[in-house]
Amino acid sequence: MTLIKSISGIRGTIGGKSGDGLTPQDIVKFTSSFCTFVKRKVGKDRITVVIGRDARTSGEMVRNICVGTLQALGAEVIDLGLSTTPTVEMAVTAENADAGIILTASHNPKEWNALKLLNHKGEFISAAEGAEVLMISENVEINYSGVQNIGGYSQNDEYGAYHIQKILDLKWVDVDAIKKANFKIAIDCVNSSGGLYIPRLLEALGVDQVVELYTEPTGEFPHNPEPLAENLENLSRTVTDEKCDLGLAVDPDVDRLAFVSEDGSMFGEEYTLVAVADYILGEAGGGNTVSNLSSSRALRDVTQKHGGKYSASAVGEVNVVELMKETDATIGGEGNGGIIFPELHYGRDALVGIALFLTHLAKSGKSCKELRETYPHYEMLKQKVQLTPETDVDKILNQVEEKFVNEELNTTDGVKIDFEDGWVHLRKSNTEPIIRVYSEANTTERASELAEMLMKEIRQIAG
Repeated sequence: MTLIKSISGIRGTIGGKSGDGLTPQDIVKFTSSFCTFVKRKVGKDRITVVIGRDARTSGEMVRNICVGTLQALGAEVIDLGLSTTPTVEMAVTAENADAGIILTASHNPKEWNALKLLNHKGEFISAAEGAEVLMISENVEINYSGVQNIGGYSQNDEYGAYHIQKILDLKWVDVDAIKKANFKIAIDCVNSSGGLYIPRLLEALGVDQVVELYTEPTGEFPHNPEPLAENLENLSRTVTDEKCDLGLAVDPDVDRLAFVSEDGSMFGEEYTLVAVADYILGEAGGGNTVSNLSSSRALRDVTQKHGGKYSASAVGEVNVVELMKETDATIGGEGNGGIIFPELHYGRDALVGIALFLTHLAKSGKSCKELRETYPHYEMLKQKVQLTPETDVDKILNQVEEKFVNEELNTTDGVKIDFEDGWVHLRKSNTEPIIRVYSEANTTERASELAEMLMKEIRQIAG
């Protein structure tokens, strides 16, 4: 059993002993700590919290415990039921709520669940706020409400439609162009919340030909739910067998998005953001962008092509959002297929990504594969170096930094070394004795060479 307590929330495998897995006791403990934190933050006892969940099989159980705990602390709960992460984020601000909780383990397998914590802006709480929640969970005695002050509960299933309408209202979304293109699209919603919302969005966008895979929100994921090439073989095969123009896949909470081209090849998760950013920057006449340090160099290239400035943040959505605000970025996100479009809201959103991508594809007059070929070609590898628990990982990273001091370095999050023909990003894990090694270059061979060079250096330093 696994339980991971971090500044962004709590996640773990369902069952086991308290503190080892995500048990009812742990759910009560951390829901109580977050609710107490929010009360302190806003300075009132009666707060409103929006809650929503993906379709994983433990979701109803976790929801019931979470809702009851919030009510026991006097909170008014607005339950969106089966929803998406971006929909909950938007509902927090629409309801003028004090906070939000999303019950989802994102791309993790069905054994997992998690509490993702949102502030009153519908954005993930900051590192400092997350640390305060953890402090409360360990050191503060929770004061629950008396019978006269138990919180209320209401359900609202209208926010899916609200979310879709807000997307349709964006001036960058051209429904007429999408209708005219007459796309045939295969979709893989991994039997989670996307199965409720992706078909409705496509219908609203004028897409009449949709081949559905795994759209029943049973929570029984038919494959590893992370939208990577190795998990999307059936979608790729369906695209070619059904002669579709493209395929698309989302993760269980619908904040990551991947496309498949008409020949069954992956468009590339790194290129979801690149393509949408290219469209938005072209239409807007330029603008700044942000992605995290482990994202493709292609976004920088596209941004500079449009005369904008690209910036890289530490890994993590909250870090991307903070830097987007600092740099007044027009669009940003993460290379895992997460698009953040501030004109809608500051959160990764596969739904708006679909609408913007289809508009871009329709207006381009190109096939999906032809559009992909217009972007700089990079190959990325993701590996890791296993170390012992006694290893001083920070010392290793410091020595690597000293070794490559003459290269372009970024130490915002681990060590990223930019070479002329590629880069390597080294990040330590907070949960296990490993260093993650990300590398990118024009060819797989060169990306592998760069990674091997740094991995050899790490092993030598570690002895």
